[in-house]
Formats: sequence, structure tokens, C-alpha cells
Amino acid sequence: MYAVIKHGGKQYKVSVGDVLELDRIEGAEPKSSIELNEVLLVKGDDTKIGAPTVEGAKVVAEVINNARGKKVIIFKKRRRKDSRKKRGFRRDFTRVVIKEIVA
Repeated sequence: MYAVIKHGGKQYKVSVGDVLELDRIEGAEPKSSIELNEVLLVKGDDTKIGAPTVEGAKVVAEVINNARGKKVIIFKKRRRKDSRKKRGFRRDFTRVVIKEIVA
């Protein structure tokens, strides 16, 4: 059984036991449980497709930790103009493990 969920403007295909890195969820403590209610599709014995979401479906996940991703360097240069910009970016994310899919 798997489900397609929407979180943070992205879609994820998840099954029970999958580990995901979602955009930072404020107030999510490690070992706490969260519910993801924007379920777009559930596939098991039968398929349920939402319009836009499946009514009554949810995905239960357990928070593993909150962390920051690797640094990404953004470097812009205009040739012959002595113009340079260097910026760094680190993504904040919440790592979760999928515990249950309720259809």
C-alpha cells in the first residue's frame, strides 16, 4: 500500500516505513507523532483518487529529528565588470518515518 501526499508545495510517494525529509515543521519534537492530511492518492487493494484530496485519508508519521541540509554555494559573476556575489544557503528540514496510512 502506498499514498501520494502533498507537503510544502511538493508531492511525495510514501509507504509504511519510508524515511522522508520534509520542509521544517514548526513545533515538531523528536519522537512525536504528526498527521499529514493532504493525501492526493491511496493505492492498496483498490485505488482512491482525490479531487483534490481523498476525504478521510491521512498519513501518520513519527518525527526523527530536525536538522539542516548541506550548504549550497550560490556564486554569481559578471565577466570583466569586477562584480561578484557569493551567498550560502542551508535548508531546514524535519526527518520523519511513515508509521501508518489510513484510507
